[in-house]
Amino acid sequence: MHTVRKSKERGHVNHGWLDSYHTFSFADYYDPRHVSFGALRVINEDVIEGGTGFPTHGHRDMEIITYIVEGALEHKDSMGTSAVIRPGEVQTMSAGTGVRHSEFNHLENQKTHLLQIWIMPAKEGIAPAYGQKKFEFEKAKGMTLVVSQKSMDGSLSINQDANIYVAKWQMNEASEFKIKPGRRVWIQVVKGSLKVSGKTLSAGDAVGVTDEELLKMQADESSEFLFFDLP
Repeated sequence: MHTVRKSKERGHVNHGWLDSYHTFSFADYYDPRHVSFGALRVINEDVIEGGTGFPTHGHRDMEIITYIVEGALEHKDSMGTSAVIRPGEVQTMSAGTGVRHSEFNHLENQKTHLLQIWIMPAKEGIAPAYGQKKFEFEKAKGMTLVVSQKSMDGSLSINQDANIYVAKWQMNEASEFKIKPGRRVWIQVVKGSLKVSGKTLSAGDAVGVTDEELLKMQADESSEFLFFDLP
């Protein structure tokens, strides 16, 4: 079964410094039809104005992944981490027993565009952890595994049996994915246009797939998307 989530149907809030679209229920946006997709709890598409950001705040028992589309984001946390995340890089943070952090766009004249993703953990109460890595998406064929439970193929590790891939495809690039029994898939398009088993998705659109064995994907133009293989 395929469930399409159109970009224009997402929750939306504009705080001036932050323009954010919520794929799933988040903060003041609540839709009982879109609370989560299995372990996938949040996909927020954020645009942060230059010189602004999220002041220090706390999280616990959540796997948080940040994917930068454009711009840069400075991260500081209570574990002592201080880092800047840029396009081509992925950041993971296992909040575990509790962590506090801030996220700022210090590029005064440039917006930062990112996806922040929350995945519910397999086990609560673990020690907090941080990860960050740069990937060569443009040089890769097919999809690049960036996050997994056990750091498979050089990916970053999280506390959940979830595999996250990133793809930057040229027009007409195509691939198939075999879905293992008991697994589900979520595809989030960042840029371009992607055809998934005959359904066309544009930037901001997504599709959730359950009870299927094979997915066929093809880029209708130069496209960028995230692919979640979930329990």
